[in-house]
Amino acid sequence: MGSPIVTRTVLSPALALSVEQASFDTMSDLATPLRPKRKKIWVDYFVQFRWIIVIFVVLPISFTMYFLTYLGDLKSERKSFKQRQKEHDENVNKVVARLKQRNASKDGLVCTARKPWIAVGMRNVDYKRARHFEVDLSAFRNIIEIDKERMIARVEPLVNMGQITRVTVPMNLALAVVAELDDLTVGGLINGYGIEGSSHIYGLFSDTVVAYEIVLADGRVVRATKDNEYSDLYYAIPWSQGTLGLLVSAEIKLIPIKEYMKLTYKPVVGNLKDLAQAYSDSFAPKDGDQDNPEKVPDFVEGMIYTPTEGVFMTGRYASKEEAKKKGNVINSVGWWFKPWFYQHAQTALKKGEFVEYIPTREYYHRHTRCLYWEGKLILPFGDQWWFRFLLGWMMPPKVSLLKATQGEAIRNYYHEMHVIQDMLVPLYKVGDALEFVHKEMEVYPLWVCPHKLFKLPYKTMIYPEPGFELHRRQGDTNYAQMYTDVGVYYAPGPVLRGEVFDGVEAVRNLETWLIENHGFQPQYAVSELDEKKFWRMFDAGLYENCRQKYGAVGTFMSVYYKSKKGRKTEKEVQEAEQEQLETPIAEVDDDDE
Repeated sequence: MGSPIVTRTVLSPALALSVEQASFDTMSDLATPLRPKRKKIWVDYFVQFRWIIVIFVVLPISFTMYFLTYLGDLKSERKSFKQRQKEHDENVNKVVARLKQRNASKDGLVCTARKPWIAVGMRNVDYKRARHFEVDLSAFRNIIEIDKERMIARVEPLVNMGQITRVTVPMNLALAVVAELDDLTVGGLINGYGIEGSSHIYGLFSDTVVAYEIVLADGRVVRATKDNEYSDLYYAIPWSQGTLGLLVSAEIKLIPIKEYMKLTYKPVVGNLKDLAQAYSDSFAPKDGDQDNPEKVPDFVEGMIYTPTEGVFMTGRYASKEEAKKKGNVINSVGWWFKPWFYQHAQTALKKGEFVEYIPTREYYHRHTRCLYWEGKLILPFGDQWWFRFLLGWMMPPKVSLLKATQGEAIRNYYHEMHVIQDMLVPLYKVGDALEFVHKEMEVYPLWVCPHKLFKLPYKTMIYPEPGFELHRRQGDTNYAQMYTDVGVYYAPGPVLRGEVFDGVEAVRNLETWLIENHGFQPQYAVSELDEKKFWRMFDAGLYENCRQKYGAVGTFMSVYYKSKKGRKTEKEVQEAEQEQLETPIAEVDDDDE
């Protein structure tokens, strides 16, 4: 595809000239229109100097909260399994009792008592400011059991990734999919969206769940698995945003791991199609042998820094003995004074391909300290050596606190002038997706991470392209289509240059592109979709059937309405309740299929 792929380590002068020419020709086709300069307003200056609030308010409070949470986790870990199970059962009974107190004719729709700003993500959760009936789930933050025989972790929904790796990694165990940021919770990753560098083997986070414990609208507590009487509910829960029932525990697959990750950094130059092909080649054998562990790495991740430069990383678990062999480089990236991971990886563009060993838990959470590269916008000097050494131990700021310290004007500014989106696209369309993002948003770096999208007994909200198994494209198997998350997180190029940028229009164009290319957008992000287009992107059938079957309609807000942008008033909530009762199944015009 396109011009030859050439790594920095072998680029000859003649090849460099040809690559530069090819890249220039490609980029001329991708050239974005000239945009007029944008006149600055007061919000621009507030955002520019927001680092003052972050350093003196957000970071100290964040550090205190992290420390207190850590102490609470340690206290929980000291409890016996019997005690944790007893507390869990008591808390489930409280949830059931609370649901039974609700008067359906007088009280609002059910939602959790968690404050709106606590959610990790950009999605507007103003629906909680409308009339609602709160159920407190704040006590559900215990790891109930690590079952080494069944290779299952039974955990409550508020257990986060940092908490669970602290317990499992010393046992040489880990969840099959460990989302990179410490603060991400099990409940959020199941009901929303969770991916990691091992997802090309295991799928999304929800694909690794063996069983869900759910409190239904009528107060029944059920255990849903893929082969019991609640199998439809089991497949409907992912991406449902807690609108089918209240998740109170999950049993999640564990895998054996080793102490280190042997990570290979490979730099690539070329045009965007070249980068996409090099990324695919890093983990997807061209002979189609996708299930062969000799050919497929344990972890995959790519970062695209410019329209012509990227670094693709592949990792394999390695023992302590291997890592400490003479000549091997060990890099403990978790220390607070270390360079931010994405900047460390970028050095491969200058020094060429290299290999190092990273302690496994530190590798899992490599993006936590700098929030991928968002930390650069939050604290422009946060990556400097003096800041990392003096204050790096307080990083990262809690996303919830960042949201709590911004008013509506600031929030609207970020919706307009900032992009926090993930595009889930078939692997063979990654090059097209990269070109689309460049033309529409010019956001760099970009994050790319593959995941299997399984062919399941039920057609779930997200599903592979029909007939994908007949094409035998690179990365696909007969049971799963290979997809990729293209993570678009940063201020767009026009905004950084002080030009006019229409964030709403850009998101609308992105969502239209995804619908046309059988892609999906995680619902944590800001969305401009109306209901009709929402159900063109996602499949409503199983979800709506489960809403009816398990009494969620009239009790829990629909997933579209919960994801809908903007403030939700009591009147809107009442109208939405009535509309759902009258029209239970989302309608999609046949001509729009």
